[in-house]
Amino acid sequence: MIQNHTPSVGKRGGARIAVVGAGIAGLTVALSLSRAGIRCEVFEQTKNLREVGAGVQLAPNATRLLHRLGLARSLSPVAVRPSAVEMRSWDDSRLLGRTELGDACEELYGAPYYTVHRADLHQALLSSIDDNILHIGRRCVGVEELPEGARLRFEDGSTYEADVVIGADGIHSVVRDALAMDEPRFSGQSIYRGLVPGEQLPFLLEDPKVRLWFGPEQHCVCYPVSAGRWISVGATAPAGDWSVESWTAEGRVEDLVETYQGWNEEVLSVLKALGSVGRWALHDRDPLTRWSTRRIAVVGDAAHPMLPFQAQGANQAIEDAVVLTACLRGIRPDDIPAALARYEQVRRPRTDELQRLSRANSRTFHLSDGEGQRERDLALAGTQNLRKQDWLYGFDAEAALLGE
Repeated sequence: MIQNHTPSVGKRGGARIAVVGAGIAGLTVALSLSRAGIRCEVFEQTKNLREVGAGVQLAPNATRLLHRLGLARSLSPVAVRPSAVEMRSWDDSRLLGRTELGDACEELYGAPYYTVHRADLHQALLSSIDDNILHIGRRCVGVEELPEGARLRFEDGSTYEADVVIGADGIHSVVRDALAMDEPRFSGQSIYRGLVPGEQLPFLLEDPKVRLWFGPEQHCVCYPVSAGRWISVGATAPAGDWSVESWTAEGRVEDLVETYQGWNEEVLSVLKALGSVGRWALHDRDPLTRWSTRRIAVVGDAAHPMLPFQAQGANQAIEDAVVLTACLRGIRPDDIPAALARYEQVRRPRTDELQRLSRANSRTFHLSDGEGQRERDLALAGTQNLRKQDWLYGFDAEAALLGE
């Protein structure tokens, strides 16, 4: 006797899932779905798929998930495990606060703290998924919700219909437009990013750390990546009339060094060693009031673009991917709307708070010398206990979903 059967999302050949964007967020979604036995199709606008930029910090809340997805073997040889995060003053480089990382962090939270080149992370994700699911040169220009699914429209006139559309297409997300017609918010800050060969700055490799220097209206951060072959540098500056927000926009090292005149010699030695820099105007968006419809959801910067002052943007995208997969695993197509609503309900409070903290740090990091700066420095001196990061580093996105 032939029995009627409705395929579940968690079975090959079941519901069709489309992911828009093949950056860190989109590829993590694809890998997480694949590990759960769920096939998806990934559509990426660029024809030359590569990750640009400099370094990214991966805290234990993300690395434990990446390791579960099978990336420990590919990440460990290229990642750096910094011994600490150190915050220092702009003028004399005196130590303001220090958070122990390294072995202490891994023992406490069961996962390492990594600094990695974005390209190394991207390649690790890319090499872990099936090439056949990746469709490059497909720029999505619109998404339309249907009674039982959603339709993607592409620049070349083609379309694709799916049971679920997941927007992982960044801060300028086309998929997000199906949820809210808001616009990116300009922070007034820009950031220069670049890489220096590690051998040129050996003092930063002897004891690898994340080093931050805070000063009036700007700050600088650097750390080793790619097993110490490179030092990743990020230096903010008031944007002035610079409004370009593009991963390929070029800045001038001379302008950057001029912006940091009067800062301590350590910072200047790092900036002068840069051969080239990109420059980005920094934007975020207000928290969304909803992340999903019946058949559409967003992840990563498409859902919650953050200023880079909490170092959690990529980490939260990874958490999104794992939670969304867990919500979709094993369900029937008719249950998709409830699964997407559950994903949103679980994720939004955490990312809303991190967006708020990232905005607050854009002020805290850049205080002018004076009473406010002295209060901040006094507060930083009391943040050295690694256990104070438990709410962030100790968070297990999968466990939180099960215990909601």
